[in-house]
Amino acid sequence: MSPNTADAYCSDVALFLDSAGIPPEQIVADDIIAYLSKRSDYSKRSQARLLSALRSFFNYLVLERVVLENPCDTVESPKTGRYLPEVLSVGEVERIMDSVRTDDAAGVRDRAILEVLYGCGLRVSELVGLKISDVFAKEKFVRVKGKGDKQRLVPIGGIALEYVLKYLQMRPEPYDRDSEDVLFLNRFGRKLSRVSVFNMVKKQAVLAGIRKEISPHTFRHSFATHLLENGADLRAVQEMLGHESILTTEIYTHIDKSVWQNTVLAHHPRK
Repeated sequence: MSPNTADAYCSDVALFLDSAGIPPEQIVADDIIAYLSKRSDYSKRSQARLLSALRSFFNYLVLERVVLENPCDTVESPKTGRYLPEVLSVGEVERIMDSVRTDDAAGVRDRAILEVLYGCGLRVSELVGLKISDVFAKEKFVRVKGKGDKQRLVPIGGIALEYVLKYLQMRPEPYDRDSEDVLFLNRFGRKLSRVSVFNMVKKQAVLAGIRKEISPHTFRHSFATHLLENGADLRAVQEMLGHESILTTEIYTHIDKSVWQNTVLAHHPRK
C-alpha cells in the first residue's frame, strides 16, 4: 500500500480503539457495528475503508495469535455503489486556467500545476513528488512515481510543458539539498504540500465562478473523461492514469455513452 493509505488505515484503527476503550482482544463484532453506526459523519465509502482497515488489523492479530478469530468476518461491508466522479467541461477547465494571474513566479507555478494536473492526469501526491529530472522536455514525457512506488511515463502536452519551462526560469532558490531537484516549490523553497495544492485549486475555482465541488483529483477525472470522449483507447488511458485494473478506468465511460456508441458504429465492419 502507499504511505498515504497506510497512514489512513493506522488513523482509522487508532480512532476505533480509542473509542472502544477496551483491549483489542476483547473486541467483538457488535463493538464494530456499534462504532460504524455511531459514525454518521462517515460516508459509505469511508465506512467501507474503516472496516477494511480493521479487518487488516485483526488479521494481523490472528497471525500473531493475540486473538483466535477476526471479529470483522461477520460484519457486512456497506454497499457503496458505483462512484461517479465530478467532471469539469472543457470550457470550465479553460476558465480556471485563465483565472490564474501569471505576473509573478507563484502565479506561473500555479498555472503550471493546473496544466500538469489536467494535461497529465496526475494524482496530487504524484504532482508534488515530481522532480526536475522527471521532466523530459525534448521527448515530451514526464516520469511519474505512482502508488506502490510504481513508475510510469506520461506524455505532457505543449501548453503544460510551456508553463513548466517558464516556471523553471522563475523558480525560487531551493531551501536545502533535498529540495534541489523538486519541481514545484513553495515560497520558502521547499516541496509543496498536498494541502496547499488543494487550497490553490479551490481558490482558482471560486475566482473562475465554478460552483462545482472540485479538488485536484477533479482535473484527473476530467483528463480521463475528455480523452475517452474524444476517442482515446481505454487501455492507453489506463496506462496514463496508472490504474492496476481496467475496471477502475471504465468508470469514465459513463460520462457520454453516445460518444462510445458513435465510435463503435463508425469502426464496426458491418456498420
